Formats: sequence, C-alpha cells, structure tokens
Amino acid sequence: MTNVQLIAALPKAELHVHVEGTLEPALKFDLAARNGVRLPYDSPQAVRDAYSFTDLTSFLVQYYDGMNVLLTEPDFYDLAMAYFTRAASDHVRWVELFFDPQAHTSRGVPFDIVIRGLRRAQLDAEATLGVRSALIMCFLRDFTPEFAMATLLESLPYRQWILGVGLDSDESDNPPAKFAAVFARARQEGYFLTMHCDVDQADSIEHIRQALHEIGVQRLDHGTNIVESPDLVAEVGRRRIGLTCCPVSNTWVSESSKSHLIKQLLDAGVKVTINSDDPAYFNGYLNANLELVDAEQHLTRAELTQLVRNAFEVSWAPTSLRDEWLAEVDRIAADLR
Repeated sequence: MTNVQLIAALPKAELHVHVEGTLEPALKFDLAARNGVRLPYDSPQAVRDAYSFTDLTSFLVQYYDGMNVLLTEPDFYDLAMAYFTRAASDHVRWVELFFDPQAHTSRGVPFDIVIRGLRRAQLDAEATLGVRSALIMCFLRDFTPEFAMATLLESLPYRQWILGVGLDSDESDNPPAKFAAVFARARQEGYFLTMHCDVDQADSIEHIRQALHEIGVQRLDHGTNIVESPDLVAEVGRRRIGLTCCPVSNTWVSESSKSHLIKQLLDAGVKVTINSDDPAYFNGYLNANLELVDAEQHLTRAELTQLVRNAFEVSWAPTSLRDEWLAEVDRIAADLR
C-alpha cells in the first residue's frame, strides 16, 4: 500500500477552501452564458492559460474578476455543488467553506441570494454525496472595518447557517488589529473566529501575534511564517490552535510549497492541517495537496495519518461526528497497515 493509496482511502476534513476559488473555467463559461456576461476568452482552456500568478496581489486580480459571472441564487448553488461533488471524490467528509459576501454585495448581489444558494447546496451535498459542511463568512481586509461590521450585522438573520467568521484578501497594510471591534462583536454573537495570516507577508509575525493575542482566534489560516517565532510556535502547540496550510497554492504565490515548514510544525506537535485554498485557480484539490507534501517530505504513514487526524481534531464539527470520523481514520489506517 503506497502513501498515495492511503491518502485516497482516508476520510478527510477540509478547513480552508474558498467557494469562489472553486470556480472552474468550464463552469465560469456556463454561468457567463446563462447570465449574458461577456468573457475576454474564447474557451475554458484560454481562461486557465491566463492564470499566471507571482504573488497574492496578482492572484486576487483574477480571483475577483472571475466572480462577475456569479449573479443569481442558482449560480451560487451550482458553484458550491460542483465543489462538493469534487470533494466527495477525494473522500472529504466535512468541509468548512469560506465565502466572501462583500465581494458580491459590493457589486450589487444581495447577501440573501449568496447564502441561500450556498445553503441549498449544503443540504443537497449532505443528502446525495454524504459531504457535511459549515459556512465561514470572511471579511475582505482591504475594505473598511465599517463595511465589515455592516456585513456582520447583515449576517445575523442567517446566524444558524454560519459557523464562524474569518479575514482574507490583501494583507498588505491591513493587519488583524484593524478589525478588532468586528471580531469582538462576532465573538459576542457566538461565531468561531479564524483569520488569514498569509505566507511571506510584511510584518507576518506581528500579524500572527495580533491574531492570537488581540483577536483571540481559534485557528490560523496559512500561518507557516510562525516558525520565525519559537515562542508563538510553542503557544499554538500548547493551545492546540490549528493551522490551515495550503501547499499547492503556496507554489503559485511564493517560492515554494512550504512543505518543509509544515513538516517542521508537525514535528513540533502543532495541529497543522492540509487544504486546497482556491483549487480551481491553483489546480490542486485536497488529495493533491497531501500528495505534494508527502512527495517533498517523504512522510511516514503515521505522519500522513496525523495530518488527516489534525484536520478533524481542530475542526468545528459536532463532537459526535468528529469522534466518528477519527475512529474511521484510525480503523482504515490500521487495516491498510
């Protein structure tokens, strides 16, 4: 039994995937035709060929441009169902799905349309694919804190559908502390808290410190630059704070996958996890990300299994389901061994 076969067989949780980042070029073309949106490409392959990112900023240009085809509730349903179907083929059982409402409301698409499409897909994915999920609403950090607060308040009628809040988009000059009041209110409303601390950003360690100490996040998204501070590494290990790392996307926006840092954190006992981020743009869903770390770091089966266990352990899934999935991971790993 190879490690690739082990990866394929294990049930998995995905904690860091942006639903807008799962918009495959073929679906983009279909939605453009449905909605009368003119694309500057003549084929889905031409769209994919145009993806050439050198850093986070250059990626975000394409990422936000792609959302212009998302206009109706069925669009968001089709987007999410396409991802859930693909995730099921990777044996994903639990997904905590990021969505960016401000990227849609800022261009005139109502919040209600966005979340109702996603919610309907969640219910159908659970019923037909066996993929359970929860939504994490992200604020765009290059917009104002006032806009983030307004979005938080707009989300409250749908509170039962949203598990947590996060912070993403361009981190440059947009530190976590900028949104402290928004996250404090989110905590009061009962939301779980997470936050992007992207790879190789200016003031990365200070941003991680703010996220941990001033915001009080329960997880860090990306976050591998934490290795620059042994004290912070020890802290997240002690507090069992998960890091949601995305090695394939790292290869597009930085000089490497950061798999060596993932392995370093794993060895240090940090609850590091592997995820796909924006797989339609970076061409790598969850299993491909695990395979990349394995190929580069020559992981043992025990290490691979621990990465998969970590994702369930730091997830916000109901305890009974989390325990059930962890038992299944251990049973399959033992059988294959």
